[in-house]
Amino acid sequence: MNDFKQLESLIAASVSPYHCIKAAADQLDSSGFKELSLTASWNLKRGSSYYIKAFDSTLLAFNVGEELGDSPALRLAASHTDWPCLKVKPSPEVTSLEYGKLNVEVYGGPLLGTWYDRPLSLAGKVSITGDTPMEPKTIFVDFARPLLTVPNLAIHMNRKANEGVPINAQVDMLPLITRITEDLSKENFFVDALAKEIGVDKDEILDYEIYVYNWESGTKLGLNNEFYSAPRLDNLTSVQACLSGIRTAPCKKGIHAVALYDNEEIGSHTKQGAASSLTEHILEKIYVSLGFQRQDFLNALFGGFLLSMDVAHAIHPNHIEKCDIKNQIVMGDGVAIKLAASQAYATDATSTGVIEGICRKKQIPYKKFSNRSDMRGGSTLGSISSALLTMPAVDVGVPILAMHSARELMGINDQSALVKLAQEFFRA
Repeated sequence: MNDFKQLESLIAASVSPYHCIKAAADQLDSSGFKELSLTASWNLKRGSSYYIKAFDSTLLAFNVGEELGDSPALRLAASHTDWPCLKVKPSPEVTSLEYGKLNVEVYGGPLLGTWYDRPLSLAGKVSITGDTPMEPKTIFVDFARPLLTVPNLAIHMNRKANEGVPINAQVDMLPLITRITEDLSKENFFVDALAKEIGVDKDEILDYEIYVYNWESGTKLGLNNEFYSAPRLDNLTSVQACLSGIRTAPCKKGIHAVALYDNEEIGSHTKQGAASSLTEHILEKIYVSLGFQRQDFLNALFGGFLLSMDVAHAIHPNHIEKCDIKNQIVMGDGVAIKLAASQAYATDATSTGVIEGICRKKQIPYKKFSNRSDMRGGSTLGSISSALLTMPAVDVGVPILAMHSARELMGINDQSALVKLAQEFFRA
C-alpha cells in the first residue's frame, strides 16, 4: 500500500482518538510489533519491536537495536491523535418542540461554521459496570453512519450571515439527531440509542466520551488530482508518517521510538498528553528493562533527538497577505520545517541543520516556514515534549489549507515527502 493509500485508510478508521490508536496498533501488529502492558514488568529483547497503549488514546512504539553499546542513542518522532471537533456532554438530550438535539461542547479550536449542514456521526468509548467498582469495562463504539447535522439558519432569517456573524457554541452548534415520537423518550433518547448500539442495558452505562465526527470521506481534486480534501488531516498525516517510519526503517543501533499523543488540541496537559511525564517514564522503563542504569537513560535523553510532526499553514491563494513576506510554503512543496523565535515551534539552528541535511542528502522536498511577525501562529507538542525530555527537537509537517475545518486540504505528494523524512530520520 502506497503512502497516500495508507493515509486514506487511517483517516477512514480514525473516527475518534481511540479508534486512531486501534488503527495504529493494527498496523504495528501487522509489522511484528508486540504489545506490552503499561503496568506490567517487561522482558525486552534486542532486535525486537514493541508498543504500549496508554489510557486508550495515546500510543508509544519502539524498536530495540541489535547493538546498544554503553548508552543506547535515542531517536523519537511524535504526533497527535486528536483534532478540533464537538464532544457530547453528560445528560445530552435536548428537545425543541418535536426536535431532538444533542447538548455538545467544543473540543479544541475548530472553525465552527464548517460543521454546518454536513452528515455527522458519533464515536468514542463507553464505560460500563464491571466486576468491581474499581474495574469498569470499556467498550469502543462507532455508529458508522450519518446520524446528525448542525443545520444552518436560512439567509432569509439571518441577512448578515455573509458578513461574518458570531457563532454561539451553546445555541448554534447543537446538532439535530431525531424527531421526537411516542417511541422515543425525551429524557433518554441518546442514552437509549447508545445502549442499543453497544448491546447493553442503559443502566449498565456509567459514563462515556463520545465525539461528533465528519462522516464524509476524503476526495482527490484539482485538474491533475494533485490535492486531497478530507477530515482530520491535522494531524493524521503525521500519525501515519510516524507509523510508516517506525515500521519500515531498520533499527540496528540504539532505540527508535514514536509517540502518538492525545489532547494536543486542548494544550496537552493531561496524563496521556505530551505535557505529562508519561513518555519519560516509558522511556526510562525501556532502558531499565534492558539492563541500563538511570544515568545511561539520562545520557540518552540529553543526546537524543525529537522529530515533532504536525501540519503547517500553506499560503492561502486568496489571502497571501496573511503569510510571512518571505518564508512561505505552497501545497505540493514538500515538508515544512517550522521556525519561530517564540519557540512555539521547537527548532534551533543546530537541530534544523540535522533535518535539513537529511532532506538535502535524500532529495526530500522541503521549505522553511515562519508566521508573519505581527500574527501569532499555533503551537505544537514539540516545544512541550523537548522541554520535558530535555532533548533537541525540530517541528515539521505537511502544509495544508483550512486548518481546523471540518474538511482540510493538502497536496497529495507532500505525504510521501513527510513519510520519507520519517523513514530517513530513523535510518540516518
